[in-house]
Amino acid sequence: MAILAVSGVGSVTTTIRDNGHGVVAVHARNDSASSETTVVLISEGIDFDHAVASVMYHARTMVSETYGVSQNHNNSREKWDSKAITGWKPEWQDGLGFFLNAIEELARNKIQITNLIIDDNWQSLDRIGSDHSQYGWSEFEADRNAFPSGLRSVVAQIRNLHPALQNIIVWHAILGYWGGISPNGLIAKTYSTIKVAQEGENSHPLTVVGKPDVSRLYNDFYRFLAESGIDGVKADAQVMIDMLKDAPDRRDLISTYLDVSSKTSEEYFGGKTISCMSQFPYSLFHSQLPRSRGEFSLRNSDDFFPDVPRSHPWHIWANAHNAIVTQFLNAVPDWDMFQTVHSYAEFHAAARCVSGSPIYITDIPGMHNMHLIKQMTATTPLGQTVVLRPSVLGKSMCAYAGYEDGLLLKIGSYNGASQTGTGILGIFNVSTRHLTEIIPLGLFPGVFEGGKYAVRSHTTGQTSAPMTTGAPDSVIAASINEAGYEILCAFPLAQFKSGRYGNGYAGAVGLVGKMTGCAAMTYSSVVQRDSGTVIVTCNLKALGTLGVYISTLPHLNIEDDFMVAIEDQPVRFETVSRSEDDERIFEIDVERAWEEVAVSTMQRGEVQVKVSFQP
Repeated sequence: MAILAVSGVGSVTTTIRDNGHGVVAVHARNDSASSETTVVLISEGIDFDHAVASVMYHARTMVSETYGVSQNHNNSREKWDSKAITGWKPEWQDGLGFFLNAIEELARNKIQITNLIIDDNWQSLDRIGSDHSQYGWSEFEADRNAFPSGLRSVVAQIRNLHPALQNIIVWHAILGYWGGISPNGLIAKTYSTIKVAQEGENSHPLTVVGKPDVSRLYNDFYRFLAESGIDGVKADAQVMIDMLKDAPDRRDLISTYLDVSSKTSEEYFGGKTISCMSQFPYSLFHSQLPRSRGEFSLRNSDDFFPDVPRSHPWHIWANAHNAIVTQFLNAVPDWDMFQTVHSYAEFHAAARCVSGSPIYITDIPGMHNMHLIKQMTATTPLGQTVVLRPSVLGKSMCAYAGYEDGLLLKIGSYNGASQTGTGILGIFNVSTRHLTEIIPLGLFPGVFEGGKYAVRSHTTGQTSAPMTTGAPDSVIAASINEAGYEILCAFPLAQFKSGRYGNGYAGAVGLVGKMTGCAAMTYSSVVQRDSGTVIVTCNLKALGTLGVYISTLPHLNIEDDFMVAIEDQPVRFETVSRSEDDERIFEIDVERAWEEVAVSTMQRGEVQVKVSFQP
């Protein structure tokens, strides 16, 4: 059974709570001056995913009909496939130098950053009060001490030195800054402002731009950013408008700020928006569920704290379970930035890769785990660095498994077309002890009855024997230490006939050494000709070492039995080998081969690799 409390229709916020006695209680808050109706949707069925989908789809229809919005907006997720670096400092001193050092260090290691986020604290603030929560936003221009030449000059210098950068994004709070608007600043003198009270004992009144001028503020601010060379915004602290103490303020400001910020970002930045701290009910239904705008990035959970060990596994667990709902929103869930040099770095990296979310790193310049970064990224044939994001967003495969239950967290995703793609299962030990579980093949997303699969481990490089769903022996043993992880991929196999060694199986496994190397494949097939020759064809959108599973490979001679071509041009023998991790994996160094045979003559977004062998 799925129960969904619907908000965002009128001025009503509806939530579901446990009353402490095993009873589900519905709580509703009406900010309207008149009576309103609260809505709760209930779906019952034998399949959990279908029950959740039914209430989410019906809620979208309800909200869309209420506001008369179209559901036919054409979304594209390509803008989130690039890699991003985030820069934040509590006190900027040399802002330009910080960014240039970070980008140059990565470029020296052949990592071409395409997205740069200038995070919190770049703005001009009054800095009045005991901490950032009381600072107010003064003017549009960047902090004049950290960026004395102005935002436009900084952006121009960064782009001039690093032309590969495609997008530069800046942070701001939805109300301006954590402390709202400075009452004595240029913004307060230009736009009408009001004082609003916040919930909480330690909160203080905020100066904010009032309803009549919100549209003009956002239009002017985003025009300034666009004219300064900014490509998008990270709109943070959105829950602050839901935490206003008085109902008239919430009624006037919640929908106004949400609607204006969405519309204006779409107009100036084409939807290149990261929505943060916005998982409150009204925003979820009013702004994030309808498909009336371009797809945007949505922060999928609360923050974690690098110096608090137990916050790391909780963060991954919370994101995986939140994704059960957020997968239905008009957004790409964002699992937050992380540091590549940290004891939990691989744990976070693996979760980001299987999640299908954008990947943001926030490293100190010069302190990068390049080995880890290269497991998350690959270089395209055109020389761009991209993250390998699966086709389907990752989510918890066991919705009723609690954080304290002592079970492995299993995050499922999928890449490719139906029945021909790859099922992905990220496994994470979020407990405080070593855990071992038996994982059935049927738990992998997208596997179908009767299909043959080989399951490959990212951390060991080992691959299973061919298996079929439902068979007693079609299981994988997962044994993982505390804070450990594994990524398993179930690759479809095709059978071939062999007069020498009996029937065998073959299939492409994607780029080995990458956490989600299967996501580099856009097409693969296995065909056996009448002559007996088996041809494995694979199209790749990124370069690296391609792995091909061949069950009879231990009996074959690579020099005598194989022929490999890239774009129908034969590759040198030195670019192919038998895997050191698994004797049934045939490897082709596509990156090296592409450089040798194609760079000067071919410029395209994909590379086709053909592996022919005599079975």
